[in-house]
Amino acid sequence: MTNLHHLAEQAVKSALERGRTVATAESLTAGMVSAVLADTAGASGMLQGGVVAYQNSVKVDVLGVPAELLAAAGSVDGAVAAAMAAGARTALHADVGVATTGVAGPEDHDGKAVGAVFIGVATADGASYLEYAFTGNRAEIRGQACGAALESLIAALSS
Repeated sequence: MTNLHHLAEQAVKSALERGRTVATAESLTAGMVSAVLADTAGASGMLQGGVVAYQNSVKVDVLGVPAELLAAAGSVDGAVAAAMAAGARTALHADVGVATTGVAGPEDHDGKAVGAVFIGVATADGASYLEYAFTGNRAEIRGQACGAALESLIAALSS
């Protein structure tokens, strides 16, 4: 967790320096990203909140992810991650939204292999995603996804 805390400190510091707020939308990580941010001093000045959207119904009803996209692509998809990030940004009135979706295992899900992870980021300029293929057990994959989300958040705050 030490590396995660270091990344969270960077993200919080960067957001505070720029006066920007952050919202999370988490499926795979189920609140881990917002929790590690909240563990960091100063987080109250930048973290708007987060949505744990483990079920597709939450992705649709709370985050506004198009049901047609989920039906066509499944929940583990880059466009879904980007839509989740945009939905969190809008719903929680934040400058930046970051989202996680993926397969922690032990079995494949929605036709995607264990370790397939998508991180979505949304700013006023639009939403995008990055794709990863992590290895390890459930906890390790979730931890790596959290780290990747924090890295993406730092990059978005730096641009």
